Amino acid sequence: MRLRAALAFVILGSPVYAQTDPATAALNAARQLEQASITLTEADSARDRVRALTATIQAYEAGLTAMRDGLRQAATREAQLSAELRAREKDVAQLLGVLQTIETTSPPVLMLHPSGPLGSARAGMMLSEVTPGLNARAQSLARDLQEVQTLRLLQQNASETLVEGLAGVQTARTRLSEAIADRTDLPRRFVEDPIRTAILISSTETLDGFASGLSQISEGEIATTNADVSGKKGQIQLPTQGVILHHADETDAAGVTRPGIVLATRPRAIVTSPTAATIRYRGPLLDLGNLVILEPQPGLLFVFSGLQEVYGETGQVIPEGSPVGLMPGETPEIGAILSTSGDGTGTDRSETLYIEVRQDNSPVDPESWFRTDKDG
Repeated sequence: MRLRAALAFVILGSPVYAQTDPATAALNAARQLEQASITLTEADSARDRVRALTATIQAYEAGLTAMRDGLRQAATREAQLSAELRAREKDVAQLLGVLQTIETTSPPVLMLHPSGPLGSARAGMMLSEVTPGLNARAQSLARDLQEVQTLRLLQQNASETLVEGLAGVQTARTRLSEAIADRTDLPRRFVEDPIRTAILISSTETLDGFASGLSQISEGEIATTNADVSGKKGQIQLPTQGVILHHADETDAAGVTRPGIVLATRPRAIVTSPTAATIRYRGPLLDLGNLVILEPQPGLLFVFSGLQEVYGETGQVIPEGSPVGLMPGETPEIGAILSTSGDGTGTDRSETLYIEVRQDNSPVDPESWFRTDKDG
């Protein structure tokens, strides 16, 4: 990748290498994206293509997130340095003038003084005291100018890397959909009866009612399971990277209060099963959009709603980390990714995933099950 090569040359050869955190972060992100590209190439030959492609998408998402954050930090830092340099233009001009005079004037002339040898000696002492300070200011100026140059190079060459990364993650998503359609090796606890499912949906007015009737949508008996995830309670990872907008039982801007949490995510983010689980239902329901209902253990349901695409088949038992869907939205344009207008505000997380946990057919606070102290 051209960005990685250019940055490695400029940053490693720069005296401000240790201070260029935004540029270093972007270089690391470029490495992440390059590695994701390699894993995408290898994923098709992997024994478990679904798992390999899921990991590839997550690697691309992490790399693009890191690249976006690094570029925004770089733009902010470059603007800060440019403003500081503009504010110091007069000081810089005076400094350069003094340094140029010292450099071009021969030492005997510098030592002459109207008051004779004593004045010359005093002037020499003063000059010896001032020179280190001037040199320090000159070196500081040089570092700032070098850092501005590095940051500008970073931003100029970032588009190519971002285009490659965005294309790579889209290819990985397409291949993932194909791999899931071809997957035939998952165990099933039951086979869904589409007529019974349709009847239950049409007669349901709430998620409570639908969840309580899930046992009615199978063609036959639902196989029992002794699955138990209670030992992971409170430590289960969220199904996707995001920031909590609303906690359980908080009222949102529309005046709606729900027993689950609302997670702000980026467009097209992949959503995975946080534990091994049975897919009890997947598809549209009420005003919740597309949702997936997972059963990690008997009597416990994880509900994820707000998806655009849903993966898997009702009745399948999926392993931990399996993809269950993609968030809606459009992949942002390069200009939006590079923009600093949303830096630190979360405005790039424009989609919302609703997460509800139901235990023995009653909603419980999802944060009692999920680890939410490290939002991504």
